[in-house]
Amino acid sequence: MTATLGARRLEDRIALVIGAARGIGKGIAARFVAEGARVMIADTEAAIGEATAAELGGAEVARFIAADISRKEGAELAVAATVDAFGGLDILVQNAGIYPWTLIENIEAEEWDAVLGVNLRGTFLAARAALPVMRARGGGRMIFTSSITGPHVSSPGHGHYAASKAGINGFIKSAAIEFAGYNITVNGVEPGNILTEGVKLHRSPAFIKQMEDAVPLGRLGTPADVAGAVFYFASDDGAYITGTSIVVDGGQLLPEGADFKMTPG
Repeated sequence: MTATLGARRLEDRIALVIGAARGIGKGIAARFVAEGARVMIADTEAAIGEATAAELGGAEVARFIAADISRKEGAELAVAATVDAFGGLDILVQNAGIYPWTLIENIEAEEWDAVLGVNLRGTFLAARAALPVMRARGGGRMIFTSSITGPHVSSPGHGHYAASKAGINGFIKSAAIEFAGYNITVNGVEPGNILTEGVKLHRSPAFIKQMEDAVPLGRLGTPADVAGAVFYFASDDGAYITGTSIVVDGGQLLPEGADFKMTPG
């Protein structure tokens, strides 16, 4: 089943989606706009980000700000631009992340710092920058993109990425406790294998087929699948949920081994 759009359950809400020029973040921004929100897209890819904002409806509903979330100034710029453009901030989504493939024995300290700088430090900086605005407005929603990699599983070459995503889950719990008194909920999503433009561009059809075969539902996820979970946390339906995360993986984590498929009949 797919969600029915048109109810516009985020009418009059203002959202900042970081890492939304393309892929999962773009899917989240598109869902928010479809539900009535006005959205600031923050990213380091200026040309693509501007095009995405125009595609989603232009300045009335979607704008773009170039910002590096790994830097304090970048986080503060993104929040300030959202407030200046739309008059406030109700929903923060920090989706920006980088994931170079390097074995631990070959990871240089600079690469380690770069991955944790965007993925984990960026999560902290985004939350810290948004907090005063949401507190003044009497509440808000913060949603962070984690992953099944780190909190649940991992693979060679992802030591820094896994560490950053596991750290995000820990941060979500602490922030949820600290921000609850301000009526701010803090939650996360943990995507599995999602079929984004990057996967299509950098992975072979054989590799994609191999990934699909590992998913009980028989397909890779889409940005819209992740956006649905993020929307739930951002909407009034998720108002009493904080400090947790939703796994969006088509059942990928469930099998004990490779021989798990059953044919109904």
